[in-house]
Amino acid sequence: MRGELGTVVVTGGASGLGTAVARAVVEAGGAPVVLDLRPPRLEVDFRIVDLGDTSAAEDTVRDIADRAPGIDAVVTAAGIDACGPFSAVSADEWERVIAVNLLGTAAVIRAALPSLIERRGRVVTVASTLGLRAVADATAYCASKFGVVGLTRALAAETAGRVGVTLLVPGGMRTAFFEGRPDQYKPPPDVRLNPPELVADAVVFALNQPAGTEIRELVMCPSVEGSWP
Repeated sequence: MRGELGTVVVTGGASGLGTAVARAVVEAGGAPVVLDLRPPRLEVDFRIVDLGDTSAAEDTVRDIADRAPGIDAVVTAAGIDACGPFSAVSADEWERVIAVNLLGTAAVIRAALPSLIERRGRVVTVASTLGLRAVADATAYCASKFGVVGLTRALAAETAGRVGVTLLVPGGMRTAFFEGRPDQYKPPPDVRLNPPELVADAVVFALNQPAGTEIRELVMCPSVEGSWP
């Protein structure tokens, strides 16, 4: 195993899976740098940035990369949703989901890529089971996560042998992601959801593979996950 995670940029690190990943990186001896709209609860390096503003996201990541020793890995855990029938979700809300989930993911990776290539680094993108299976009233989320799947697979082919690329496909997790939405779009009270800490452990496992070995795709979900397979 590599043993040294180095500097790991974690998007969405102020909550949910992102926080769990940042904590797991620290526990594994790495140095996370969180990108989010608000400070993380953890005592780690962070930058306040709107990932839907791709220019700002790229500038922020380039600034991190320009500081010694550079970026060793990127984990794109940031994600938002806009539930409802396609005709009922406003264009602004719909496009905001695409901007944060897909375009923000691409912007962060794009800005980090020179450093990642130089340092033989790794990327873990966070898609969703709804990036492989579509459901009603989730057009923006499905479109964004289907896009993350395509982006990641193409990036893995393009950077093979230079950057390790892993597509993480998580099922439902016990986070605040489902809060603030109508009850019909919340998991039932008795549904089983994975603790984000377990998924974060899988992220660190992918990051910590020895040189020349990659976890290309990883599906991790509760054993009774309704959206998989």
